[in-house]
Amino acid sequence: MLKHKKIWAMSILASAVALSACQPQKAEPQPEEKPKTEAPDQSMKLIGDSEKLSLNMPDCDGNSCPEISVERLSSNQSFIDQYIDDEILKQLGLILSVAPAQDKAQTAASEASAASEAKSQLAQVETPKVKLEKQAAPYMQAFIKLDQELKDLNSAQKISLMVKPKILNAGQPLATVVLNSSSYLGGAHGSSSQQYYNFDLKTQKLVKLDDIIAAKQKAALQKKAHEAFKTWVMDSKLADSVDEYEQAWKFKLSDNYFLGKDGLILQYAEYEIGPYVVGLPRLTLPYDQLQGILKPQYLPAAAEAPASEAKAKS
Repeated sequence: MLKHKKIWAMSILASAVALSACQPQKAEPQPEEKPKTEAPDQSMKLIGDSEKLSLNMPDCDGNSCPEISVERLSSNQSFIDQYIDDEILKQLGLILSVAPAQDKAQTAASEASAASEAKSQLAQVETPKVKLEKQAAPYMQAFIKLDQELKDLNSAQKISLMVKPKILNAGQPLATVVLNSSSYLGGAHGSSSQQYYNFDLKTQKLVKLDDIIAAKQKAALQKKAHEAFKTWVMDSKLADSVDEYEQAWKFKLSDNYFLGKDGLILQYAEYEIGPYVVGLPRLTLPYDQLQGILKPQYLPAAAEAPASEAKAKS
């Protein structure tokens, strides 16, 4: 009897094993798919860097060899690149004088060179960089000519020139590019400048200072800037009084601006509101002083906090 029970138990076990073997196997758990996130809109950011122009300079050895470096902006916003290219040419024109007329021999040589270049470039598209290099060529010749003239006078002065753009603000509310330049072309001292360009990436337009000021508030902005100017004069110990200082250097409202971290920055050129020794002065107007003066979209949220917090406390 016991033997029959064992056989019966083993038969049931074998049937269970066979039955389980016939069941479909469960699939291994798969990792959950993460929801797809949309890539950030890169068109609403200014992304890029500067690239150096290839300029033809004669070979030179020694400590008095001239130095020149011109860079352009290469970014994802072609309208800004083109605008800055044009400004680079303007800056070169302010630094170097280019003769408007050439003699016949020079004209013929230039035309022959242009024809040769045109043939060689039929197989390739002219890039913005190559285009700017061509446009800058007359200024390079003027630079080389000036260096030669100084050497003919037995001058050991080393002349130099630098122009370089840089992205300061990449996105909202404004994308900002600064164009830095410096030069020394002989004489007592060199010269430098900083020019800021602010762009609305949505409208693809340059935004001037007047565009960010609220209606009928320019006089109020001028008053705030004048107060900052007075503080700068006294803190810098430029005179015993502001009235005395303004007899020589009158205050003016600069339209060269950018939206800094701590406030509206007004940048001035050399000799604009002070002597050469003060360099490139700048005035900073804190955002909390510009409530109602700048349009709301150009004020950071933090600048609006004090007013709302005061209202909540009262």
